Amino acid sequence: MVKNVFSRIDLSSFVTGSTEHTWEPTMSAETNIPSYWLNWRFFLCAIFVLTSLFLSSFLIWKYEGPRKRKKRGDDQREEHIGAVLYDDETWNTCVKGIHPNWLLGFRVFGFVVLLGLISGNAIADGAGIFIFYTQWTFTLVTIYFGLAALVSIYRFRSGDDGQNEVSSVDEEQGSYRPPVNGENPNDFKSSNGHERNNMSTRQMATTLGYIHQILFQTCAGAVLLTDGVFWFIIYPFLTSKDFSLDFFIVIMHSVNAVFLLGETFLNSLRFPLFRIAYFVVWTGVFVLFQWIVHACVSFWWPYPFLDLSSPYAPLWYAAVGLMHVPCFGIFALIVKLKYMWLSRCFSEES
Repeated sequence: MVKNVFSRIDLSSFVTGSTEHTWEPTMSAETNIPSYWLNWRFFLCAIFVLTSLFLSSFLIWKYEGPRKRKKRGDDQREEHIGAVLYDDETWNTCVKGIHPNWLLGFRVFGFVVLLGLISGNAIADGAGIFIFYTQWTFTLVTIYFGLAALVSIYRFRSGDDGQNEVSSVDEEQGSYRPPVNGENPNDFKSSNGHERNNMSTRQMATTLGYIHQILFQTCAGAVLLTDGVFWFIIYPFLTSKDFSLDFFIVIMHSVNAVFLLGETFLNSLRFPLFRIAYFVVWTGVFVLFQWIVHACVSFWWPYPFLDLSSPYAPLWYAAVGLMHVPCFGIFALIVKLKYMWLSRCFSEES
């Protein structure tokens, strides 16, 4: 039964959104036999994937979450180090002139639209679409917007209308305040103008807030990887010349990026670089899932570069793995440029 479900989909249906094939992938070898896995190609690929997962787990263990240390000298107060996130950064905007309700509305709208699109895709082409990394990522972005909307809604429950945080800004700094006190620029410090002179008055984010930020950064890298690989590799080189793009294939590789960029320009979340580890783990889990399924059921690979029968398989795995760095880095650069632009604009106004 599982085989029948998967046999309904191939790369052409992934491209055209239809089960009417214009190009059908061929299986180079049976995937559920021992000889497919017990060879040097799989051994090298497994070392690469598992090592990446191990290093990512180490980064998460070392840097994730706030920790406290006592300040040196006569000051006995404690300061937070590590991946610090304040509660107001999860729901407030990066500019004082934009009320947090606009961000809430955008998140609710994004969740409704994305949920409708992924549901429509599943209804039109069947549950088998979730064999693809594209639908995994689109679903993750949908979950992010749903959680982000809940985080924004929760502030109403706490009785904070967003004005108290804004009113604490030094008027000479305008609506934006850059990092101070030697803060790590790699954290791309919150630029929402909600930095207080007395940092102890700010409430630390809850576990839900940290999950919200982690999902945001994981989606950022995954969306660039998904859309980039499709539009620059699969679309021009690995598909039939006579196929036509349809509604769902365009939507699945564009709308998620549009909504995520809109969220990025509105929110005030930081972008710690070590969280590329979650992006790597996300992709690693997808690869392990593909290996397990193909070891149990022999069918074509959703992406040709995952096929372990090719002598170039280790190079393909390494190439796609290394693509995680520029994908995550580009989005980190977008966030940094946003804050630099805000800093320049408001410094000129002041």
